Amino acid sequence: MKHPFLAALMVAFATLASPVLAEEPHIVFDNPVIEPMPFALPVFSGGGDAAANITQVISADLTGTGLFREIPSSAYISGVSSFDAPIAYKDWQAINAQVLITGNVQASGGKIVVKFRLYDVFTGQPMGDGLQFAGSDKSWRRMAHKVADAVYSRITGEGPYFDSRVLFVSETGSKDARQKRLGVMDYDGANVQYLTDSKSIVLSPRFSPDGSKILFTSYATGFPRIYLMNTRDLSTRMLDDQPGSMTFAPRFAPDGHTVIFSLEKDGNSDLYTYDTNSGATSQLTNAPSIETAPSYSPDGKYITFESDRSGSQQIYVMPAGGGEPNRISSGKGKYANPVWSPRGDYIAFTKIADGRFYIGVIRPDGSDERLLTSSFLDEGPTWAPNGRVIMFTRESEGAAGSASLYSVDISGRNLHQVPTPSAASDPAWSPLLP
Repeated sequence: MKHPFLAALMVAFATLASPVLAEEPHIVFDNPVIEPMPFALPVFSGGGDAAANITQVISADLTGTGLFREIPSSAYISGVSSFDAPIAYKDWQAINAQVLITGNVQASGGKIVVKFRLYDVFTGQPMGDGLQFAGSDKSWRRMAHKVADAVYSRITGEGPYFDSRVLFVSETGSKDARQKRLGVMDYDGANVQYLTDSKSIVLSPRFSPDGSKILFTSYATGFPRIYLMNTRDLSTRMLDDQPGSMTFAPRFAPDGHTVIFSLEKDGNSDLYTYDTNSGATSQLTNAPSIETAPSYSPDGKYITFESDRSGSQQIYVMPAGGGEPNRISSGKGKYANPVWSPRGDYIAFTKIADGRFYIGVIRPDGSDERLLTSSFLDEGPTWAPNGRVIMFTRESEGAAGSASLYSVDISGRNLHQVPTPSAASDPAWSPLLP
């Protein structure tokens, strides 16, 4: 029997013919001052809890970006009686809706079909083609996320990210006896499932590029070791067990079978790669310093990592096969946890300066450094699949302080907490679900 996390959710796509507009409402994502776009979202027709629940998730996805504002139904002059009914554009214009989203949900025999259309209210025309999604009735949240992804992408021009999952470390217990186990959830904190127990401390979970495997660090042996988990059956094995060493900070290469990680031996930490197909190991760095937290560029040609070879933690970039690293961080303070954006345009990082922690981004050539957040402790950024939103860990001060997950977009806007059942840390965003 397959684990519920692994059950395939088959979603079929169909096109509902409608004309495409030359001019459509559009949001410039990285504008530092954005007035949220007002949209109307009548409850999808079809009735029942499924229609209401799907509509609610679509609304939460869109408004959660900070780019959209839903007009309350109490302001509606007219409704949408059925999916194919004519649109009374003047009534929607009168309440200043820029976009109207209509849809229909049909559920029967354990199956569900969701279709939707998007309208430009002021021009009185549909925005592109409608879409239809079909699958198991248990996949209704995924279909809602897919509808929201389509709306978001059409209006912003950015790639989708709602239909994705996030690995994290669930934390319970007091600070001096913290128990940690590996969990996974939808990007918005729903559908939490636990993949390990809390017998051993786990750290640094990472998805493979296709989402079929998970890397993480565990202290099951008493020392940090890297483990590989298959997401189909949750089978797990240790990687590269070299006696007298510690392995940690693993991450996949874009090829899906090469793993880059840190190996500490005889008091020195260097970067290595491991081929999960052949078992071959290769050393990339050899310096009397701490080299850790490696991350590949999306094309697999370069690696960014943190090193104290200059006397303090800084960010470096070097060819994926090894070679002379180039330091790209130059500001005041220490830099850690560099992670390359899926788009390749930025590297996210943790910065420590003047007793504060920050999440920031920098270009791969070291230009355009920007700090997005600041707190007592912000660390461990991870990118959404579209490279425009970052999730990270924020820990509060004091003996009772605990870790939580937060997200922020790359303009520094829309900072908010991601709900989790308990304290949580070390988020790792998945690629878009298949």
